[in-house]
Amino acid sequence: MSDELVELKARHKQLEMLYQVSQRLHSTLEPQEALSLLVDEAVRLVRATSGSIVTINPTNGFLEIEAAHGFPTEGARLKLRVGEGITGWVARTGKPALVGDVTSDPRYVPALEGVRSELAVPLLDEGEVRGVLNVDSTHTDAFTAADQEWLEALAVQAVQVIRNTWRHERLRHRAQLFESLASVSRTINSTLNLDDALRVVTREASALVQAKMASIQMLDDTHEWLVLRASHGADAAYLNKPPLPVAESLIGTVVRRRKPMQVENVQESGLYQQTWLTRESGLVSLLAVPLLFNDRATGVLSVYSGQPHIFSNEEVGILGSLAELSAIAIEKARLYERIVDLEAELRRNEKLSALGLLAAEVAHEIRNPLTVMKLLYHSLDLQFAAGDPRTKDARLMGEKMDHLNKIVERILAFARTAEPQFAAVDLNRLIDDLALLTRHKLAHQGVELVRDLATALPGIKGDAMQLEQAFLNLTLNAAEAMPHGGRLTLTTRAQKPRGEGAPTHVVIEFTDTGAGMTAEQQKRAFTSLLSTTKAKGTGLGLAIVAKIIEAHRGDVKVKSKPRKGTTIRLTLPV
Repeated sequence: MSDELVELKARHKQLEMLYQVSQRLHSTLEPQEALSLLVDEAVRLVRATSGSIVTINPTNGFLEIEAAHGFPTEGARLKLRVGEGITGWVARTGKPALVGDVTSDPRYVPALEGVRSELAVPLLDEGEVRGVLNVDSTHTDAFTAADQEWLEALAVQAVQVIRNTWRHERLRHRAQLFESLASVSRTINSTLNLDDALRVVTREASALVQAKMASIQMLDDTHEWLVLRASHGADAAYLNKPPLPVAESLIGTVVRRRKPMQVENVQESGLYQQTWLTRESGLVSLLAVPLLFNDRATGVLSVYSGQPHIFSNEEVGILGSLAELSAIAIEKARLYERIVDLEAELRRNEKLSALGLLAAEVAHEIRNPLTVMKLLYHSLDLQFAAGDPRTKDARLMGEKMDHLNKIVERILAFARTAEPQFAAVDLNRLIDDLALLTRHKLAHQGVELVRDLATALPGIKGDAMQLEQAFLNLTLNAAEAMPHGGRLTLTTRAQKPRGEGAPTHVVIEFTDTGAGMTAEQQKRAFTSLLSTTKAKGTGLGLAIVAKIIEAHRGDVKVKSKPRKGTTIRLTLPV
């Protein structure tokens, strides 16, 4: 009975001390302070010389000291692999270790001088080892089974602190990653040039996961090779590396499987083709994610750490999200480049069209005097004596005039083949497409584009390509009239006869805030392809507009004042 009483008293004392420790632990919100307090209490309760709490770092897999008592500064920086030393054995097996004489235990790794005994218990969180609570003594057989119970009870308290700390750190890290991702998204989507977009992606990816280096390799035209397109933090050796074959390289696996992949140490990987390069560049751990657009892999975003690192699920997920945003941004940059090319193509087509119309007008102007010349020539009835050389000259003159007449007829016949091909046209949609086509040029020039489009606008019959050419000419002319920026307003509305009944016409207005036009310039604006109202350029733009609208049985009017802007009004029949 006395033994039971002693045991009960000891148990009561243990519970009371644990309660006091728990109270002190919960009185602080600082996890580092709480863990230090736990180590101090563990050393005091079991009369140890030194002690430590070691946790498993999820990013590199090493056992790292979180809090220590009686350790010198260099000892507190000690790192062990799981399974290394007595502490590592406890972390690997999840079992406690009570060693009376460490000198006879082959598992022991010296960390402090003079240590003879060691007691280590695992920090178990729902069956998973999170770390180890460890105490040492300079005496042999310093610890008992009762001390092990004390330490295991303290380990439960330590796990709660670590669990809360990890949860808080995970939430903080996740919030930081998503905040960075949102910032990256804004940065990427503000970039239109493809090379600039790729450089932004690698820079932000490197910062997002604190990597040593980040790179983007993209598929070439054959889809058989991955070519380095952008990097951040890369040295000369990496920048000069050859393309990788998709079918035979480790990075190519990411493209083929369209799934992320990480390698703990590329310097030791038998699958990584360029281990010499990683050693020379100091690259260790790799995380590679595919750049997917419409479920199609276009390349690989890779990040490398400079030391062993296990990328967390949050880091893999956040880099995958960045890769998705990057693929969209890359596609956007490609589309923008196509739009720029298309705009240049439209300008070339405009010039060709202008040349065609100009040739038609020149031919028309030549044909009238040529017809007169032919009439006069035949009326002269030039007859010369046999053998007179003027007979041959007269014959050649007639032939050459006939030749000129045929050339003129061919030019006019070619011009007539460019008559508009009428079909149903949605003018509002045409203007929306035009806005998309010219928005970057206008934005670059500081021109604000405003669209005031009528809802339920009646459709018209017309040639969409020719009308688009006319609208593009008016837009670009307006931009040229506002070299220092301004506002271009595109308006559409239906026009009814005397304001009643069904609409008979559609009105499209282009209003700019540019330099304006004089009365003389307005009079000559649409008159001829052979005259111009502009100090620079060909002056063909407005003449082409007039020809196209005339072919659509429409009307063009201009309203302008110098330094007050210009309004070009197009009226087309419904």
